[in-house]
Amino acid sequence: MEEQVGQFWDRLITRVADPNHRHEGAKLSELRKPLAVFFRTLGGEPGLSMRASSETNNQSRRSWLQRLAGSHQRIALAWRDEDTLCLPEALNVYPQAQLNRDLYYWLAALACAPAYSEVNWIQRSQQQTLWVLEQYPGLKSRYRTLVDALLPLRPHLKGNEREVETLLQQALTDPGTVEDLPTCRTEPTPVPLWLHPCPPISAPAKVAAAMPEDEQSNRGGQSEDSKQQKKRRAERSEMPEDKGGLLALRYETSLFSLAEMVKVNRETADEEDLSQADANADDLEKLTIARDNQTIAKRIRFDLDLPSEAEDDLILDGPILLPEYDYRKQQLIDDYCQVIPMQAQDSEPCDLPDHLRHGAQRLRRQFQSLRPHSQWLRQQPDGAELDLEAYSHFQAQRAAGHLVAEPNLYADLRQTHRDLACLLLADLSLSTDAWVAQQARVIDIIRDSLMLFGETLQQTGDRFAICGFSSRYRNHVRFHTLKGFDQTYGRKVRGQLNAIKPGYYTRMGAAIRRATQVLSEQPNQQKLLLILTDGKPNDLDKYEGRYGIEDTREAIREARRAGLIPFCITIDNEGEEYLPYLFGRSHYTLIRRATELPGKLPQLYARLTRLSS
Repeated sequence: MEEQVGQFWDRLITRVADPNHRHEGAKLSELRKPLAVFFRTLGGEPGLSMRASSETNNQSRRSWLQRLAGSHQRIALAWRDEDTLCLPEALNVYPQAQLNRDLYYWLAALACAPAYSEVNWIQRSQQQTLWVLEQYPGLKSRYRTLVDALLPLRPHLKGNEREVETLLQQALTDPGTVEDLPTCRTEPTPVPLWLHPCPPISAPAKVAAAMPEDEQSNRGGQSEDSKQQKKRRAERSEMPEDKGGLLALRYETSLFSLAEMVKVNRETADEEDLSQADANADDLEKLTIARDNQTIAKRIRFDLDLPSEAEDDLILDGPILLPEYDYRKQQLIDDYCQVIPMQAQDSEPCDLPDHLRHGAQRLRRQFQSLRPHSQWLRQQPDGAELDLEAYSHFQAQRAAGHLVAEPNLYADLRQTHRDLACLLLADLSLSTDAWVAQQARVIDIIRDSLMLFGETLQQTGDRFAICGFSSRYRNHVRFHTLKGFDQTYGRKVRGQLNAIKPGYYTRMGAAIRRATQVLSEQPNQQKLLLILTDGKPNDLDKYEGRYGIEDTREAIREARRAGLIPFCITIDNEGEEYLPYLFGRSHYTLIRRATELPGKLPQLYARLTRLSS
């Protein structure tokens, strides 16, 4: 009973002390896609990803109710760094839901403004506001509406704090008129219409850069709900040594010290409930990252290491040196990646699996009519025979008094031919080992798709090749040749396809550059590069986040300049967040149900090559 009363009191006092309007709030998850389009339309950097910002400490004065409830000690604001646009996960500042949605769009527009790092935060916020209003005059009315609705919601303070608040409101109503704020015991009340005055510095990238390559952990996995991932502040620390015994630990002083660095073993087994760990991370202002000799990466290093030469696939040639694009330097780094052409050496020729026979027969019948064949072309200027229908129409026009110049009165029997070459590049990274159905992994679905793709294109007569790739750092990008352009599709190729297995990581830019080289060597006039993947580019080193995205985008641009037509097929449900930036709106497709990929891939090829199935 006492515990229930305490819980009721906590909920009551927290609700009373909250000045926000939770029932009229807006959520980032609901506006993510239109906000991304809006941000990039205004000229925002298209390579930035959009995430929910983490809460930071609120050093401004709180009301006595808030202090009583222990609330509003932390607040979520917007900011932008070189990789990410961070927006609050929810906005409930205004009592009207539309105003909260408008506030999201205003913050996205403000993130397009220059950094103005040479001035203090109050001047920077005003200059960014003036820049947006000058560049996009259509936002002036929206900004005025937001300011007019915000001023009555600002706190009523006394003394020196009141003077600071007056200047803040003046800076909101008339940007550019306030140069500095007077000194005060507490921080000014945060302004939700401005970006974070002192945004947290993202440390994970710096930590990874400082760590040796052989000690970096695997960051290639995807979380179950990556859309809710937050941008957090972190720092690197040395792992403390627990030399004291159990009695040396004073629990009365450390029980509530959540931010204290404690050496805790993180379980590697599957855990169903991680909500408490997430809640603890949300309560921390800064996450402390330490390197230990007993890291998870060390314990699973055997699984991630390359196999021995006797057990590994056969190296066909190599290594091939290729460049990589560094978006920070805005240049290609020559001979930065090593691509190793490989082929499975333990593959055995095989027939088509039984569960694919029915679908293969259906696809063969559909695509058999697409093979090159002879047909009569009518209404030609010259040909083997007279086109009687065209001649009759010509005579009728002459009889009616119409003047027809240079009539096409002949028919000719010609052989139809499509000068087309296609290379299908499949992602064989570690993530393809995930299960998407009760009896199928991603790699199994990719294997079935490649086999049906080969069975189908064999009927069309088009020249095609099938390759796969995975990577482990920049000096080991594995490029598997599953079927070459000059290789006949048959039992040997099916054996190569049947032998594919999950590899390592996804250094997509290097694989696309190698595929571009192979496809550019073909004499065909039209060249199609199909890329089949299940996630973002990533690797164990810095090839993560925006770096991998920008390098992949540059590789795709190089492919287009070489005369290729790149097109991406993905089963990543979050692909719409980054694929438009990589390939363009009309050059990718998302297969939402991975099990449908084997049947849809040949049909997609038919549409891309402007054929009717």
